[in-house]
Amino acid sequence: MPRFLIEVPHDPGVVSCARANKLLLESGSHFLTHADFGCPDGVHKAWIVVDTESKDEARNMLPPAYRRQATIVQLSRFGLNELDDLIKLHEGR
Repeated sequence: MPRFLIEVPHDPGVVSCARANKLLLESGSHFLTHADFGCPDGVHKAWIVVDTESKDEARNMLPPAYRRQATIVQLSRFGLNELDDLIKLHEGR
């Protein structure tokens, strides 16, 4: 199953950070309640990794208030045996 990184930005400030964390926690989704936040380091984003069928499914896991500004990236791992596939992928762009 494909794996996606969801990056959810929010405004800086204590209230915005608390609101973002609260919305994700209140969702009840196991994935969202385990979000990692960069706020203590001044990066006001949350990151979540999910296994789901598509980017749309990943986006729809988020509370509606964060869906539009979220960035969804499909993740892949490449070992030595997959390097040719990685090169072909980049040659096609």
